[in-house]
Amino acid sequence: MRALITGITGQDGSYLAEQLLEDGYQVFGLVRRSSVDGHLTRIQHLFNHYRANQFKLLPGNMRDSDTLRNALEKSRPDEIYNLAAQSDVGVSFQCPDETEEVNYHGLARLLHAVVETHLSLGKEIKIYHASTSEMFGATDHWPQNEETEFSPVSPYAKAKTRAYQDFVVDYRKRYGWHICSGILFNHESPRRGVNFVTRKIVRTLVGIYHGTEEVLELGNLDAVRDWGYAPEYTRAMRLMLAQPEEPWRDFVIATGQRHTVREFVQMTADQLRLGLSWRNQGVKEIALSYHGQVIVRVNPVFYRPVETAPLIGDASLAKRVLGWEPKVMLPELIQIMIAAEMEAVRQ
Repeated sequence: MRALITGITGQDGSYLAEQLLEDGYQVFGLVRRSSVDGHLTRIQHLFNHYRANQFKLLPGNMRDSDTLRNALEKSRPDEIYNLAAQSDVGVSFQCPDETEEVNYHGLARLLHAVVETHLSLGKEIKIYHASTSEMFGATDHWPQNEETEFSPVSPYAKAKTRAYQDFVVDYRKRYGWHICSGILFNHESPRRGVNFVTRKIVRTLVGIYHGTEEVLELGNLDAVRDWGYAPEYTRAMRLMLAQPEEPWRDFVIATGQRHTVREFVQMTADQLRLGLSWRNQGVKEIALSYHGQVIVRVNPVFYRPVETAPLIGDASLAKRVLGWEPKVMLPELIQIMIAAEMEAVRQ
């Protein structure tokens, strides 16, 4: 089996590539050229474990149709996993055009390239597209499942919603393709980018524990999310493409547990034995260590222009149809992330 992964250098792409390679796949990864060192960090170890004919990177860009066609012709995949995105919700407010270009038009170019290279003829090609819980946005329905109406509030979520509706649903109906989308709720790991709040929390509090950091600054501490463990979510992607018969379905993937950002901070601090105690409310809220040092404070700079409703997923369809259910819940996830940061400090 041959698989093409866009966004292979990201958190999900790196875990997915590992899992596919372990199962004997030939894996091809689409990589955008970059002058920044370290953009291959998450997948560097794979070059040491697999031969070039098993794992190969191909130059490509979701903004460039020619490179997408070239990557498809070279990889001739049985499965495509489209994980590439401008995935920072906060940045999407600052760069809405770029977000639309990659997250919406990028999927259109990829699917058009499949048609133009005739990969859809003579073989069943399976396509997974990464959707997001952010598409539920301002919903007033909890928990959210596959039937919940979308109500996106950020440029990121709006682009993802349009891509899902205009291309995933349309191509499935129009061509009968095995194309499906995972509506993934927040999923984290030690490979999460440092600009994401969960990694920022763990990394900074570990730094405070070791005396290399002084204070953690955050935005809305009351924001509610459903956090899971990324490798479990990439396994769900594969199960979606392994559906044996039509109708091909889209699935919500989530833990079903709700936690605030404040609770995430508290759990992390508890595992590090920092002895947090909270004071004040709103933008004046702070947390003190057992030494009386302010180690957490609110900075309005980190507030989103528009906050979503509480995003809590109902993955009962995935459990029933795919046999998927989460095993790693938030306390263990935090423990895994702390252990990785501690190891990084030791090294």
